[in-house]
Amino acid sequence: MAASAESLGSLEHIVLLAVLRLREDAYGMTVLREIASVTGRDLAIGAVYSTLTRLESKGFIRSWAGEPTAERGGRAKRYFHLTPAGREALRHMRDVVQKMSAGLKGLQVT
Repeated sequence: MAASAESLGSLEHIVLLAVLRLREDAYGMTVLREIASVTGRDLAIGAVYSTLTRLESKGFIRSWAGEPTAERGGRAKRYFHLTPAGREALRHMRDVVQKMSAGLKGLQVT
């Protein structure tokens, strides 16, 4: 288990899942849209970027700059990818939720 996996907050968890779902298309705005689409949560883009920065400082994701684009005024998108530590943090969180949910009546976990 990654050292910081236990301190993974719910927004960090959701952002990591969005990065994993988006694969090579994970950058700030697509992460925001994925979360809104799947969960219905209306987040500020600043909250997403600060979470991405925090996850990178924990070693759960890495980022790189794409090519500058005309539609962004010549600025490059910053893309994100899960690291092995990020995958381990997600596995750990999945296991915790499954263990805590096991045996509860009225709650099915698949």
